[in-house]
Amino acid sequence: AAPSLRAAAGALRRACGAWSPRLGRRLLCSPPMAGNVQAPAPVGAAREQDRKARSGWQGGARVWEDAEQQAKKLRSSPDGELQRKLPKRKIVLLMAYSGKGYHGMQRNVGSSQFKTIEDDLVSALVRSGCIPENHGEDMRKMSFQRCARTDKGVSAAGQVVSLKVWLIDDILEKINSHLPPHIRILGLKRVTGGFNSKNKCDARTYFYMLPTFAFAHKDHDVQDESYRLSAETMLRVNRLLACYKGTHNFHNFTSQKGPREASARRYVLDMFCEEPFVRDGMEFAVIKVKGQSFMTHQIRKMVGLVVAIVKGYAPESVLERSWGEAKVDVPKAPGLGLVLERVHFEKYNQRFGNDGLHEPLDWSREEAGVTAFKEQHIYPTIISTERHERSMAQWLSTLPVHDFNATASAAACPDAKVPSPPGDSD
Repeated sequence: AAPSLRAAAGALRRACGAWSPRLGRRLLCSPPMAGNVQAPAPVGAAREQDRKARSGWQGGARVWEDAEQQAKKLRSSPDGELQRKLPKRKIVLLMAYSGKGYHGMQRNVGSSQFKTIEDDLVSALVRSGCIPENHGEDMRKMSFQRCARTDKGVSAAGQVVSLKVWLIDDILEKINSHLPPHIRILGLKRVTGGFNSKNKCDARTYFYMLPTFAFAHKDHDVQDESYRLSAETMLRVNRLLACYKGTHNFHNFTSQKGPREASARRYVLDMFCEEPFVRDGMEFAVIKVKGQSFMTHQIRKMVGLVVAIVKGYAPESVLERSWGEAKVDVPKAPGLGLVLERVHFEKYNQRFGNDGLHEPLDWSREEAGVTAFKEQHIYPTIISTERHERSMAQWLSTLPVHDFNATASAAACPDAKVPSPPGDSD
């Protein structure tokens, strides 16, 4: 009997007191009660118990985490344990930038020759430690979205982008330290997890800054820096700009839009010209426009057509005709003077701004920084570029080649066919 008892005790020790070399300690089980020694388990059952003991299971429940898998997690990121513990949250960033020298806002992956604002932004996010490098390569991984895609050369004083980042200490200072001075992050706010800056934006406000000699009549006004905008001309400019208010078919104010495409209909809340001012001996004026959304080149063409009418190159009737199905030759003003001033989130603020968990997307505290950036980077760039490159003056010289009456007869002919440009470039 003694050998069989010793065999039973050995099997019990192997099943319940097995040593786990990966865990580094014994997996203990309750000792048998005195007088209740059971017969040794079958060989198959003992092997199964031994396998479970080695894999870290006790009674069907996991009691430890695989150390190798944990080490693999830490090795997968350069900062290891630090990055694993940092919270990753959805935020919005308030951006200001001067667009001169850039091919717009949106990044063109694989086209390094066309530098964009987002190229510099993503690089700064990676270098500051806000996002991993692979998120910079594929921006979808950080749920990146911008409120507006500004065109080539267009600036912004209140662009807003949404994305997921690690909330590191001094995050704004670290991002800005890796950005050029003409691109600044002026504010940061936490938002809901499903927030999308483009879809949640109710409206966008742009302004277009131009020298007032753009409104000088081609026949009897001086066409140089000595021109000053009269009160009478100012009233006419604002009367024409007010015609854009409301919902219209703007297919003639963008490219690749057909006259019957629903997406060509846009709602303009307001458009007007502010009082002119003089900088460095040249008079400038600012045209402000607020709308739900704008198509590519739409605002520049809206300004360009009003300039053409005021200068005497086009009749006022062309404005009404441009909203019809006929194709109208609408000139496009230079991109230099266009600036995205602010974006609006009224509906989001009404729903989440006062829920006690999220803060409203209100940038009143950052307004001083926005104003300072415009005075330091945006206005001087527009003024100096106009002085040295004469972009507005050169564009004005092209207005005589436009034929604003070309489609008037075609529109009157019911058999005339109007080609519909393919695609959509919103």
